[in-house]
Amino acid sequence: MSFESRGPTSRPVLRRRRRGPLVPTVAILVGALIAVVVGARILTDVWWFDQLGFLSVFTKRLWLQIGLFLAGGTLMAAAVGVTLSLAYRSRPIYAPISTEQAGLDRYRESLEPLRRLVTLALSLGAGLFGATVASAQWETALLWWNRVEWGTTDPQFQLDYGFYVFTLPWIQFVVSFLTAVVVLAGIAALATHYLYGGLRLAGGGPRTTREARIHLALLGAAFLLLRGVGYWLDRYQLMTSESANVSIRSVGVVGPTYTDVNAVLPAKAILAVASILVAMLFIAAAAGASWRLPAAGTTLLVISAVAVGGIYPAAVQRFRVQPSAATVEAPFLERNIEATRAAYDLADTQVNQYIPDTEAQPGQLRNDAGTIPGIRLLDPALLSPTYRQLEQVRPYYAFPDALDVDRYRIDGVVRDTVIAPREVSLRGLNPSQRNWINDHTVYTHGYGMVGAYGNERTPDGRPVFFERGLSTSPELGEYQPRIYFGEQSPAYSIVGAGEGAPPTELDYPNESPEGYARNTYEGEGGVRMGSFFARAAYAINFADQNILLSDRVNPQSRIMYDRHPRERVEKVAPWLTLDGDPYAAVVGDRIVWIIDAYTTTADYPYSATTELGEATQDTRTGNAQSVQALQDRTVNYVRNSVKATVDAYDGKVTLYAWDEEDPMLKAWMKAFPTSVEPLSAISGDLMQHLRYPQDMFKVQRDVLGRYHVTDPQSFYTQQDFWEVPNDPTGGEADAAAEPPYYLTLRMPGQEDESFSLTSTYIPRQTGANQRNVLTGYLAVDADAGGVEGEKREGYGTMRLLQLPRETAVSGPGQVQANIVSSPLVANEIRLLSQGESQVLYGNLLTLPVGGGFLYVEPVYGQSRSGVTYPQLRKVAVVFGDKIGFANTLPEALDQVFGGDSGVATPDLGEPGPEGPEGEPGVPPDAQAQLDTALQDARKAIQDSAAALQAGDFAAYGEAQERLGQAVDRAIAAEDRIAAATGAPAEGADVPAEGAAAPTDAASPAADPEGTATAGS
Repeated sequence: MSFESRGPTSRPVLRRRRRGPLVPTVAILVGALIAVVVGARILTDVWWFDQLGFLSVFTKRLWLQIGLFLAGGTLMAAAVGVTLSLAYRSRPIYAPISTEQAGLDRYRESLEPLRRLVTLALSLGAGLFGATVASAQWETALLWWNRVEWGTTDPQFQLDYGFYVFTLPWIQFVVSFLTAVVVLAGIAALATHYLYGGLRLAGGGPRTTREARIHLALLGAAFLLLRGVGYWLDRYQLMTSESANVSIRSVGVVGPTYTDVNAVLPAKAILAVASILVAMLFIAAAAGASWRLPAAGTTLLVISAVAVGGIYPAAVQRFRVQPSAATVEAPFLERNIEATRAAYDLADTQVNQYIPDTEAQPGQLRNDAGTIPGIRLLDPALLSPTYRQLEQVRPYYAFPDALDVDRYRIDGVVRDTVIAPREVSLRGLNPSQRNWINDHTVYTHGYGMVGAYGNERTPDGRPVFFERGLSTSPELGEYQPRIYFGEQSPAYSIVGAGEGAPPTELDYPNESPEGYARNTYEGEGGVRMGSFFARAAYAINFADQNILLSDRVNPQSRIMYDRHPRERVEKVAPWLTLDGDPYAAVVGDRIVWIIDAYTTTADYPYSATTELGEATQDTRTGNAQSVQALQDRTVNYVRNSVKATVDAYDGKVTLYAWDEEDPMLKAWMKAFPTSVEPLSAISGDLMQHLRYPQDMFKVQRDVLGRYHVTDPQSFYTQQDFWEVPNDPTGGEADAAAEPPYYLTLRMPGQEDESFSLTSTYIPRQTGANQRNVLTGYLAVDADAGGVEGEKREGYGTMRLLQLPRETAVSGPGQVQANIVSSPLVANEIRLLSQGESQVLYGNLLTLPVGGGFLYVEPVYGQSRSGVTYPQLRKVAVVFGDKIGFANTLPEALDQVFGGDSGVATPDLGEPGPEGPEGEPGVPPDAQAQLDTALQDARKAIQDSAAALQAGDFAAYGEAQERLGQAVDRAIAAEDRIAAATGAPAEGADVPAEGAAAPTDAASPAADPEGTATAGS
């Protein structure tokens, strides 16, 4: 502001300085920038969903969220704004004269110039809060709008379960939201009336003006009416709330118990009626009656809430329930048990009493001739380094850190396999190779699958591969090997060359002069981005100017992003909970990712709750980044309702209805009618690779550890509860649950062997009573069959073997302790651990064969330095108190069963004239000698270089002598291998003195673009 003088005696005139254009200009620019960024994000999402055929999912969710945002925000903002305005306009013209009002004068004077701005800010703030809360409820609103009949009624109110799952959550949200609106409006009204004299706390005369009395009384009546509705809904909420009985709350029991039915339900009804009556008193006060009646009514309501809602139920629990809890709670626990087993799909579990034999006799496994030869010796959790060492081909290829078990029909026989995709990984590039062109236009895809037989190994302990290298094998037939969408794919890649332009993508290494083949993507995956407008949108979306400037982007270009299979399915089906372990399979002529998906809710009446994250954690989720536990949230109903696939070449996402009777899936399919394909659309090739999901099984085994007890009084004592043992091979530092294992076996009472998912139980560990003995064994039929559009009969059948309490069969932890402490095993382990070698224990498999339980554990050897990868060296077998430990499974079985196990199995692991796949057999000790010699040679070279740098010629001479000895031993070992295999010896591949071993990173194929810079 400035002062202007109009003469020597005139008073200065105060003039406001005109506001400059800077602030509005900055505000407009910031708003425009936000609009452009948000617009680019929405536009690219539209293109992404449209390319996959799921645009309706995106638009329906977006418009629903926008609608809820606007409705919730408008309602909340209007309530607060109107309340503030009404309270201000109804203020008394002359504020009462009192000390209290005198103290408020200065606040009124200070606020008056900013009153409109404050009113607007408070209204917008409340509106933003309400909008955010409302928009987050889009799933609740959509389920309510598309609700279906569940087909089951609850035993208490005789209401369909669909009311509790679909309708009640939405009604409760609406009531709670309106309550929040009234509360905020009431706070605003109280503050405004008090500030402007409509409400007084001190002084004589009326406490409120007439206008303030009407305003506040009506708000109070609205609050009490909503509270009455809330009390009434609380009666139904008891059906899905955890029990108030402390004795059974710890095991997640849900639903009304004796106290709830006989005390809490009547109390809620009484409080609902009382709230409505008190609301009528507030309305009477608004009409001119005294404040004393609503004040007295409110006081009585509070007292009733404490007495009827708290003291009375506590008294019933203390004096009626506790003295005879097991008896009076039995009918309600029976409801809980029945509902829980139905909610987790455990109602049809086949329970058999199993009295195991613990004495090993010759020929005891003769009746299990179909199970024993198929025992999987390869541990998919340990073999990733082996696959990387033998089949990675180049550093920019990678395998997941936990491989997958699948089934393939090879030579007419279905075999259990350990298989993994060879993906591209930018982490394998040298820093000098990392530039925009290489990262986003050259290293775009992986190549091929690598698979090995689950029950075979070469004589030197390596897997027997049926699919390897960079060309497809006859076993799997011809298929598209390029993997553009996977778990390790780059954040985004730009593919597609202009017409007549040479290929730019590195395809696979070969023997050409260039050292690699190039490729141009010809599929329909990704989003077209050849236009300048699309390039600009993606440049903004990824905050990367190179997308707009680089000449690698042409009219034929496509951009691939959101490439992780789980990420793609999560975006197109946000209403599904996805399994933590997607797996790749060759289906027909394509590699596809298969992801199991679940529908869940926490509103299933009477069903016990489960924490998904806790139930699905095990040593695999703790040690492997490629396997994740489920999202940590509480549910009490779960179904594997959808099987999802993602094409590894074009990224196409397909959802198949797997449980078409699931009411949750029906509601979601009603909401998104074109998103899910029917079960009949699943091809026979895909059906062969579908399996029972691990996370579903983990949740079920966790629940069944308690709910195998079906007698209510026994359940109440919790004496026969079980738990999953910790993984005995995970180490004490990684103490976590033992993961379930896929095995082909025949359960007792089952006619034929089937691909199954298995787990064990031990007693629930409490206090000092720690017993690692087997109490149960659970297996589910995991084979979906191979018929188009039809599940195999028996798929999903749960079979539980329940051991008598008086038996003492060692559990996995005790078996592992017995193996390690056995003198036979200890001596062998000591030999395997000599020098630079270390021992790794594979998965401890448990099989109910021979009338008892057979434990099988592969034992791997691995070098501590140099070229390190696990090699299968020994097999441990335990039956009863007998332990076998040998080079092969047949030898170990014969050690346990008196020289004759009764089963003829392949004599794997022995040197012979010809190994698997026609490869010559390699003597294991010769291979070990060669490995040791090569390691010693490398060590000697390193010591020589260090000695030269330090000027220590004596140490240099000693290192050179050790190098010569190591080379001689390597040559001798190679001669032995050549003699056994018939191949000519070529000498050891030992680097020359002082020379650095060549690496893939230095080869032309490793850096096809050299050091090109972004945009060049």
